[in-house]
Amino acid sequence: MMDEHIYDGLDGERGMTDILRILHLKTSNSGSSSEGGRGPPSPANKAVQTGVELVNDKNGIPRLVLRNNGASATVSLLGGQVISWKTKRAEELLFLSSKAIFDPPTAVRGGIPICFPQFGNSGTLERHGFARNRIWIIENNPPHLAGDFTEKVYVDLLLKPYEEDAKIWPHNFEFRLRISLAADGILNLTSRIRNVDSKNFSFSIAYHTYFSVSDISEVRVEGLETQYYLDNLLQRQRFTEQGGALTFESEVDRIYIDSNNVIAVMDHQKKRTFVIRKDAGLPDVVVWNPWERKSKSIVDLGDEEYKQMLCVDGAAVENPITLKPGEEWTGRLELSLLQSS
Repeated sequence: MMDEHIYDGLDGERGMTDILRILHLKTSNSGSSSEGGRGPPSPANKAVQTGVELVNDKNGIPRLVLRNNGASATVSLLGGQVISWKTKRAEELLFLSSKAIFDPPTAVRGGIPICFPQFGNSGTLERHGFARNRIWIIENNPPHLAGDFTEKVYVDLLLKPYEEDAKIWPHNFEFRLRISLAADGILNLTSRIRNVDSKNFSFSIAYHTYFSVSDISEVRVEGLETQYYLDNLLQRQRFTEQGGALTFESEVDRIYIDSNNVIAVMDHQKKRTFVIRKDAGLPDVVVWNPWERKSKSIVDLGDEEYKQMLCVDGAAVENPITLKPGEEWTGRLELSLLQSS
C-alpha cells in the first residue's frame, strides 16, 4: 500500500499553491529536514510499495523510483512525468536537459511530459496544456484496469482540475495514469480520462517522449514510411512520407496522422533501437527536433543538446477526443529497447 498519510488532503479542487504547501508540510512531518534547516525538507526515503521508493527532489517535490530486476524508472509528481528510464546496466534511455527546471509551474524539459488537454498552440490554453505543470497525487485504490500486472512494478497517479484550471478550461475530469515497469525493462504508460462533468468536452493528448540518442544525425525512424503528415514548419501543410526511413539533417516538427502502431527509433552509434507500441487511442505520432537555431532560443535547453535528443510521441492530436458525461478514454504506450551487437 502507498503511504496514505503523506497525501491526505491533496484533492484536485485546490490551487497549486495549496497543493505545494500541503506537500511541504506533510513531507516535513514524515522525514528529516535538509542540512542546517535550509532549503526544502526531505523525507527519509520510503518504500511506498514493493519495488517503489518515495524520495524528494531539491525543491521538495516527491518522486517515485520504480525498480524491477535491475531496471528503473523515476516519476516526478510534477506533471506525473517520467524523468528517467534506465536499463539493468544503469544506461539512461530518456533525455533530460542539463538546464531542466524542477520548479512549478515551469514544465520539465525532457523525459515524458504529458500534454493535456491541448497539444502545441492549437487552442486557447498555454502551450501543451496544463497537465505537465501540475502536481499529481498518488491514488491508492484506483478503479480496476484490465491487464496483467503480476510481474510489473507500477504506480497509479491522479489529476483533477485545479481552481485555476477551471477558470481557463471549465470541464470536470479525472485523469488517471498508471506507469509500470516490467522485469525485462519494458515501460508502460496507460492514461484513463473520464468525463465527470454534466456536459461534453474535447481534448488532445500526447506522450511527448524525449529519447536519448548518441547523435541525431546517426538516427533513423522506421514505421512512418508512406504515412501522411502535417508539417508544423510549413503552416501544417499535408505531405506523404517517402519510402525510406526518416533521417535528420535539419529541424523537424511533424504530426503523422493515423500512423502505424509500432515505430522504431534506431541509433546506429549506440547500437540500440527503441520500439514504440501504441494502441488505437493514440492514432498519431509526433516527431520533433528543434535543431541548432531554435535550440539557442529555448532557455531550458543547452545550445548543443538537440544533438542528443529526439521526440517521438504517441498522440491523439489531429482529431480531438470528445467525451460525453460518464465516458472514459484510454490510451496506452509501451516503450522497449533492443540492443544490437
